[in-house]
Amino acid sequence: MAGLAVLQQAAELGHEPAGAGGVESGGDGVCKGDVDRQTWIWTVRRQTTPGPGGLVDKGTKGKRAREVPIIEELRPMVGAKLDAAAGDDSRLFVGPRGGRISTAVLRDATHWDEVVSSVGYEYLRRHDLRHTGLTWMADAGVLVHVLQKIAGHGSLTTTQRYLHPNRRSITAAGEALTKHLSAMRSPNGPQEDVA
Repeated sequence: MAGLAVLQQAAELGHEPAGAGGVESGGDGVCKGDVDRQTWIWTVRRQTTPGPGGLVDKGTKGKRAREVPIIEELRPMVGAKLDAAAGDDSRLFVGPRGGRISTAVLRDATHWDEVVSSVGYEYLRRHDLRHTGLTWMADAGVLVHVLQKIAGHGSLTTTQRYLHPNRRSITAAGEALTKHLSAMRSPNGPQEDVA
């Protein structure tokens, strides 16, 4: 659901979702105890993947927990899930029979193929929304080392591959530099710095 909210927001704002190949597109492994309601931080500790005999939980890809902010627009939905969950180990999102959610079940339950086709993004995968979410956070001024921590990347190089600035961001960067340089200039022209 969070991924679809990002997709809908992108379509409403006229932005193409970033990536070809935004922060967590799933949520299949999130349990009540993973969400801090005071700070609205989700500590991502596990992922659910196909394994022998069905779906299994395992550690995150980077083998370390990471913290992901839950944006204000999603808090009422997540709050309702937290209220309905029995204990800290209760999953917030479950399949139709109460078990783990597979990618196929999530795609069908969210009508993913129909939604992305209806807004003209047939090629879009849920993982692409990580790119979109991280790019939007960067556009909002979140520092790249913070984005790296949120994404759980081992290197800044990986995080940078997730960021896709649009023309508006590039234009804004030029305007910011012009403003910065203008503020540094003397009204009497260039001056030599004498120490």
